[in-house]
Amino acid sequence: MSLQAPEFFAELCLPFHDSTVVGNTYYATPTPGAPLRLRITFTGTIHADTYGGLRLAVLHADRGEIDAVALSFEDHGTFHRRDEAHNTRSGTKQYGTFDKYHRPGQPPWEGAVTTGLRDAIEQYTAVWFPGAWTASAPSCATGRTAHTAPAPPTPRSGGRAR
Repeated sequence: MSLQAPEFFAELCLPFHDSTVVGNTYYATPTPGAPLRLRITFTGTIHADTYGGLRLAVLHADRGEIDAVALSFEDHGTFHRRDEAHNTRSGTKQYGTFDKYHRPGQPPWEGAVTTGLRDAIEQYTAVWFPGAWTASAPSCATGRTAHTAPAPPTPRSGGRAR
């Protein structure tokens, strides 16, 4: 199943206009014309198809990766509300993570609150791309959370229900 990465990165409301998502990876050129690029990928855990955070990397066009940082979902409170609501204990596979399996009509990262991650990304990119964050005003609202989408309506058959 898909991680729905484009939707996840859209939920982060990153302000970089020159960006794209390829597979499960976000790429951006925060400073137009500069040789530095930003790459954000999901970080795996020791459990198959389970993700515990994001890895941000600064790439130089000629020299490759020059810096990287890992941001865990647990450290940034991304799934705190969800885990608290489901009584998920710290130290379990499900705590502060998501996997590629999910309910139909819902993203695998359902219940994520991305404010802490976005703030950390802003701090990191301010070091490598000064002014790039403020050069583009974010178009998203302040309260960033994954919203539950209503289930698609069940098609009615021509026959009578019993």
